[in-house]
Amino acid sequence: MDRGVARLGSDPPLLLAVLSVLTIGAGLLLLVGLWTPIVGTLVAAIELWKLFLHAGNPWMYILLGTLSAALAMLGPGAWSIDARLFGWKRIDLGTRQR
Repeated sequence: MDRGVARLGSDPPLLLAVLSVLTIGAGLLLLVGLWTPIVGTLVAAIELWKLFLHAGNPWMYILLGTLSAALAMLGPGAWSIDARLFGWKRIDLGTRQR
C-alpha cells in the first residue's frame, strides 16, 4: 500500500495510477478484514498483472501476489469485519478413531 501511495506522488501513466488506486483500496479492505477472499484474489490478480506489465525487480510482485493469494485462501481472522458480519468459520479436527 505504501508503494502505491508513493507511486501516485510522482507523475505515473494512467494505467499505473489506476492499478495503484485499486491496490490502495484493496489493501485498506484487507487491513480491516472486509470481503477478504474476494479482495485477496483481486490483489493477487493485480500483482500478477503488474509482474507482466513492469520491467525491473519482479520479486516484490511475486511476494505480494503470493501473500494475498494465501490470505484469500485462509480467510478473515477472528477480529475482522467479515467475522462480525458472517461469523468466523473454524475447522475442528477431532481425535482419530482407531
